[in-house]
Amino acid sequence: MNKAFIREPDRTVDYCPRCGSKGESVGAETLAAHLTDEQRGKITQTANFCPSPRCEVAYFDAFERVVLAAELPRPVYPKDAAAPICACFGLTREDIERDVREGVVTRTRAAIEKAGSPAARCAQRAANGRSCVPHIQKCYMQCRQAGTD
Repeated sequence: MNKAFIREPDRTVDYCPRCGSKGESVGAETLAAHLTDEQRGKITQTANFCPSPRCEVAYFDAFERVVLAAELPRPVYPKDAAAPICACFGLTREDIERDVREGVVTRTRAAIEKAGSPAARCAQRAANGRSCVPHIQKCYMQCRQAGTD
């Protein structure tokens, strides 16, 4: 069969043009909350967030146009480890480390419960437009592991 008649698969995953990480698609609502009008004009409305903490790219589109993390109006997690992991309620890595040191889960559990409530506004506040719960859980386990080594 001639290749001219074979349909190419639709591209469903975009990878960061700088680091190659699998991008997390974000909607216009997330982009509007994190980018200036000028920055939004640089990329398409169907953009991706680069989840790699070490990559300088925050958002990119299928045309490999980027907005760097350093250009964002405010720091975002995981690009800046000091930024709140939970953008809605302000939980930071330091809060989680404090829970681990004190042998409690007070702050961590409260943030996870709030993240599941109607008060959470992940699409507007989180840089990737998603719930912070997986990031909180991962950070908590990393802190516990570091505390037992």
